[in-house]
Amino acid sequence: MREQKIMDATERFEKALKSTAKETYILRLYITGITPNSMRAIENIKRFCEDHLQGRFELEVIDIYKRPELAREAQIVAAPTLVKLLPVPLRRFVGDLSDEKKILVGLDLLPKQGNA
Repeated sequence: MREQKIMDATERFEKALKSTAKETYILRLYITGITPNSMRAIENIKRFCEDHLQGRFELEVIDIYKRPELAREAQIVAAPTLVKLLPVPLRRFVGDLSDEKKILVGLDLLPKQGNA
């Protein structure tokens, strides 16, 4: 009986994870205060999400000066850094996020181009 409950819980979790992966992008943007580079990154990712992920994203902006423990936990070594938590796989983008094509490919919204 206990084994069945564990299996049911696991199946529900996996189903929820798959559903979330198809519907919602969970993003965290780590910045360093209100520097010009941080402000550009915020503007760029907000515009990107509105253009390409309408209603399918959650974006959290974390100032690592105010919340250094979160930067340590996420192993952030440079800022600004965007971390895509879901859908898997986890991805990281460093910089002001101005290269839209790179972000599209990295978020699996645009197929990678071959070298041919």
